[in-house]
Amino acid sequence: MTEGILLVATGLLVVLTFLPLWKNPVWWVRGLDFPRLQLCVLAFTLLVAQALLLPYSKPLQILISGLVILCLAYQAWWIIPYTRLWRPEVKTAVPGGDKPRIRVMAANVLTPNRQAGKLKALVREHRPDVLVTLETDQWWEDQLEELTAEYPYSKRCPLDNLYGMHVWSRLPLENAETCFLVEDDVPSMHANVRLNDQLAIRMHFLHPAPPSPTENDESTERDVELLVVAESVRDDLHNTPVIVTGDLNDVAWSANTRLFRKISGLLDPRVGRGMVNSFHAQHWFLRWPLDHLFHSHHFQLVRIQRLPEFGSDHFPVLVELQYEPAPDQQSLQGDEDDEVEAEEKIREEGVSVTDVPEPEKR
Repeated sequence: MTEGILLVATGLLVVLTFLPLWKNPVWWVRGLDFPRLQLCVLAFTLLVAQALLLPYSKPLQILISGLVILCLAYQAWWIIPYTRLWRPEVKTAVPGGDKPRIRVMAANVLTPNRQAGKLKALVREHRPDVLVTLETDQWWEDQLEELTAEYPYSKRCPLDNLYGMHVWSRLPLENAETCFLVEDDVPSMHANVRLNDQLAIRMHFLHPAPPSPTENDESTERDVELLVVAESVRDDLHNTPVIVTGDLNDVAWSANTRLFRKISGLLDPRVGRGMVNSFHAQHWFLRWPLDHLFHSHHFQLVRIQRLPEFGSDHFPVLVELQYEPAPDQQSLQGDEDDEVEAEEKIREEGVSVTDVPEPEKR
């Protein structure tokens, strides 16, 4: 009986671990990209149970433990870069000096949430230069209107479909534009953020729809929005500082986020520092990094921080960067197969790289 239970549990773990290798974009396959940390814990627990309960007198008993070790190693391979066991991808900025800095805060508010006062208190405490709020409808816009005294520059797109978006900025927004790159009711925002007279940062604010039974049956729309932005920014990456941020509805270690980083050349400041799990704020056992900030080699990291919850299902995330170009900072390296995969996905969805605004050129 015990051996049978452990055998079934091992079989289930193997399926959950290796099913994502099937590149089918259907939601119930792509959803397994998310809980790799949880599956690591499950694999370790199962391995301990097998060690305590099995006599290892039969080849099958040795085999199932070998399979669990394989699953544990495979899941850990994906998430270890987001621990302190890995070398940081982004350098830590040296304190002091007069180098320009930018502080960016991303907050998915959860539209039905009514604790706007808590969010405004966090904004006043941490004083981001740029605040992007996601899932903001007209009620949330009205509640955050008082921020305009300190954030005089804004781009607004209130929607009641869980995809409203607002950008509030202390810094001038140049050529700001709202686009619907892939889906007609899912906006993104694009702007030059003027840091000083000599320096402007190309910024893209994204919130693509996730693959789920209540949203999109497949991950295609989400994947393509990320990839088309990746292809747009890479050509200017050497000369133009770039930041891409928002709730990407994908985990940092997924195959598509890795493909986004390979194509764009953008860096992830969490690598070597921690996962910064921003969702789910109410369920500690179901947390993963959905809110992201990627940037070009022009920046080094001052700090990255998950802020306290404010009634949403997401924690806000604050990232402070220092403008200090370091070309030796390298993102994931892509190859020809990665290029082909990205181009095929974009072409199949009928989206063009020219649809993505390039605000610094306007």
